[in-house]
Amino acid sequence: MQPSKTDIWVGLFVMLGAAALVFLALRAGNLLTLDFNKGYEVTARFDNIGGLKAQAAVRSAGVKVGRVKSISFNDQTFQADVHIELTNGYAFPKDSSFKILTSGLLGDQYVGVEAGFDEKPLASGDTVTNTQSAIVLENLIGQFLYGKASESSAPKPAE
Repeated sequence: MQPSKTDIWVGLFVMLGAAALVFLALRAGNLLTLDFNKGYEVTARFDNIGGLKAQAAVRSAGVKVGRVKSISFNDQTFQADVHIELTNGYAFPKDSSFKILTSGLLGDQYVGVEAGFDEKPLASGDTVTNTQSAIVLENLIGQFLYGKASESSAPKPAE
């Protein structure tokens, strides 16, 4: 039995549908980015990056202005170096601050940029040290519990 033209078209349509599903799954999982506008790379140093991952968004005023390119550990400063690629259309002042934020209560983490007031813009290869680390939920719970335990064990003042 020879394959007919209809069989070939159906097979092609099924393969095209499967490729579209794989593409959408990769885009939804933030594993695939099709950004052909190359930007400039800066490095931000953080004490604690929490659950920040490579390919996370970089936002300023809610607008996506770049992506986290990679994350490495600096064994001289004992901090995390977050390599960020900012889009060429956005020029931030040198004294801008970078902080790790969470979308929603338990959502993905991203880097937020607050523009400074310096007249010189950030350039490719610059290192930003004006950063605020991620808020780790476990640390907050531990501090809360430790505070409650110290309140209950403290002696009560005499009346």
